Amino acid sequence: VQLQASGGGLVQAGDSRRLSCAASGHTFTNYDMAWFRQAPGKEREFVAAITWNGAGTYYAGSVKGRFTISRDNAKDTVYLQMNSLKAEDTAIYYCAARVLRVVPSVTSMSSYDYWGQGTQVTVSS
Repeated sequence: VQLQASGGGLVQAGDSRRLSCAASGHTFTNYDMAWFRQAPGKEREFVAAITWNGAGTYYAGSVKGRFTISRDNAKDTVYLQMNSLKAEDTAIYYCAARVLRVVPSVTSMSSYDYWGQGTQVTVSS
């Protein structure tokens, strides 16, 4: 599956931004989807994940209550709505897809099979 992330840019602290990730090449509902991010000088980290049917959503503690992951299976697209952005949210955001499985957890980066190219989000304070 090919993943194309978009929606990044330069925003001010407190602003909102929505990222999109369009999938193509395979049946979208065969995949759990997630967003990860990597800040300068830091390791890539889990942000949010959503199960194939949208019934389950998972968040990192640092974004819970501010970010919302969703998907539109009719459009083969997953979204990340980011509200109340902070300077520490500055990173390259990557979408990822994994074939449906029970284990490991959807928060496990190593369990993802496909990755998008990333989109830069910069939050100025």
